[in-house]
Amino acid sequence: MATEEFATEVAEILALLRARGESLSVAESLTGGLLGGALTQVAGSSDVFLGGVVAYNARIKSELLDIPAELISDCGVVSREVAVAMASAVARMMGSDWAIATTGVAGPGASEGVAAGTVWIAIAGPAPGLPLSQLLTLHGGRQEIRIATIARALEAFTRILRG
Repeated sequence: MATEEFATEVAEILALLRARGESLSVAESLTGGLLGGALTQVAGSSDVFLGGVVAYNARIKSELLDIPAELISDCGVVSREVAVAMASAVARMMGSDWAIATTGVAGPGASEGVAAGTVWIAIAGPAPGLPLSQLLTLHGGRQEIRIATIARALEAFTRILRG
């Protein structure tokens, strides 16, 4: 599973952040580090990309990202509320201006009653109207869903940065 297809968009994101003197971090669940991998495929990314957390397990979301266990149990790990909490938490943890979070079900089947392809992305940052959250209903196999999640997260973030 390659993320090289995102190099042009990632280069634009990095250039926009660099021009603003801003930084980015990620909190990932279903993408398992692939979003961070996509962001670091472009040389020089380290001056704006600070790092990420792969919080694949609910306990890690709660313990490492300090997301209240009650929020997870009330809303579920695949929810707008948890995606927003993940983005906000990783921005605080890393001290970044911006953060992108992904949580969802990649499949092949449902998880805890949530259908495969159900994904939430969230973007936190200094722009008005944030944090932004978006529900995605994706189709395909596990890898296709994970790659599509990255594509949609990068597209949404690029739109925000472009204004």
